[in-house]
Amino acid sequence: MLALSTLVAVLLYSVAGYLQWQIMQGKRKQSRSINQLLGLSALGAHTFSVYLILHQPGGINLSVTSVGSLVSWLVVALVLLSSLRQNINNLFIGVFPMAAITALLALATGIDAGKAYDSGLISHILLSMLAYSIFTIATIQAILLSRQESALKHHHTRGLVSSLPPLQTMERLLFEMISTGLILLTGSLISGFLFFEDLFAQHLVHKTVLSLIAWLLYATLLFGRATFGWRSNTAVRWTISSFITLAVGFFGSKMVIEWFV
Repeated sequence: MLALSTLVAVLLYSVAGYLQWQIMQGKRKQSRSINQLLGLSALGAHTFSVYLILHQPGGINLSVTSVGSLVSWLVVALVLLSSLRQNINNLFIGVFPMAAITALLALATGIDAGKAYDSGLISHILLSMLAYSIFTIATIQAILLSRQESALKHHHTRGLVSSLPPLQTMERLLFEMISTGLILLTGSLISGFLFFEDLFAQHLVHKTVLSLIAWLLYATLLFGRATFGWRSNTAVRWTISSFITLAVGFFGSKMVIEWFV
């Protein structure tokens, strides 16, 4: 059942991502409802896969690949939910392939026995994943914003530009996502200090330090936006740099511990 649900999810994500790519290239008319329906169907199959991978006899399986699949599932869910209120369907071009790849990786690498966690650690883990998911969406939004601004500077008004909201709307959405993500990351860090005995222990120090650096980078970006009016390419560079720092802390140390230690 795990293999079947994963493959169904991958197929549906791939079809929806391809259709969205054609829309962005101007080869197909906008069809929000069809892509949303395909995305929701893929999310349903992905939900079943994530459940089967995470819930094991020994507790919760939080291996690198299972967490990656869970995060991508959460990203897709957030984007689909937001797409019902705002025209952000072009984010599908990034989140659907990412979800397909991580679901396949989780299936291919096998399943750990799992581990029991107390409620405090569970809250920390959930906040971390929510923050990471929001920042993932913000990074994809930043990349689209960069391409949109470049196209407008070169007077290319077809394809990508014609399928995106106005530049000001794209920037506003980006900073709303970053603000939300920073609040969640703050909660994650606070809960980590409360529920972990030593966040600077040898196996956690890299994750903790890099997460704190990422927090400072995101906070600096928001401060720069409010104080100096940072926008466009400056905002994009800070967003991507902050996300890379967070991603290395979120997954890098875990990969080293699981795969190389």
